[in-house]
Amino acid sequence: MGAGRTELAMSVFGRSYGANISGKLYKRGTEIQAKTVGDAIKHGIAYATEDRKHYGLNLIDDIKRNVSGAALDKLAKAGWVDANQEYVVADGYRKSMNIKAPSVGAITGKLSGGNQQKVVLSKWMFSDPDVLILDEPTRGIDVGAKYEIYTIINALAAQGKAVIVISSELPELLGICDRIYALSAGRITGQLPIAEATPESLMSYMTKEKE
Repeated sequence: MGAGRTELAMSVFGRSYGANISGKLYKRGTEIQAKTVGDAIKHGIAYATEDRKHYGLNLIDDIKRNVSGAALDKLAKAGWVDANQEYVVADGYRKSMNIKAPSVGAITGKLSGGNQQKVVLSKWMFSDPDVLILDEPTRGIDVGAKYEIYTIINALAAQGKAVIVISSELPELLGICDRIYALSAGRITGQLPIAEATPESLMSYMTKEKE
């Protein structure tokens, strides 16, 4: 807690908050400007918040509108959203992501935590980002849904996407990451390739005071 993980992620996603936050953002070796969330999305960056109920989803709306929300321009024709195409896209994600709901017209707030998280991931996958930041992606979901989320993360990485997972669960990080960075008091205190990472080494970096 208080390591600055979410503050860093939000800054990359164009919504910086907190004090004394500064830095430069590079993508494929080129500096980019992401001063707003819209800028970040245009640069192919997506962020799935740790608080899906308040910030990741519109719980009173249906699955269809939640899935399309981050990339409506892909469905627009002459300024109007193509409702039929919106349905087709959302239903495709419902099936491929195994979202347990009778249809994409189901209200998102009535889904289980794991299925809500799949809707969040579907929304950002539809925007086709190059970089996907997942903040506590398996918090509050059951074991079966966790496995499905891990499978999705691995599939995205296999497609060439850069997936950044923020998690307080060390076994989770050790199980799905290629490289792990530790933060303490807002600074990176260590980075380890997965072959060298152990719970002990990570805890040492996580509790290290900034120099």
